[in-house]
Amino acid sequence: MNLFIGSLAKEVTTDDLRQTFEPFGKVESASVVFDRNTNQSRGFGFVEMPCKAEARKAIDALSGIFNLKGKVIMINEARPKEGGHGGGRRRF
Repeated sequence: MNLFIGSLAKEVTTDDLRQTFEPFGKVESASVVFDRNTNQSRGFGFVEMPCKAEARKAIDALSGIFNLKGKVIMINEARPKEGGHGGGRRRF
């Protein structure tokens, strides 16, 4: 299950996310999203956990409760982007 992690402090790293979620089960991947121009965290990230039951356990234990580096994190099941368009320039 792919999880959206919001309300991240700017100092949170990918390793911080991984370490926060590993006690609940296997973490396949973890990432913090950075702004391309400023190279600063955009305040959210993603964690992929292959077992839905373990992911739900993490959501129940952490979302709106767990303070990670000064901010309480919010967790939801990630949803695919709507529209499916790449967002790049159109070429004719």
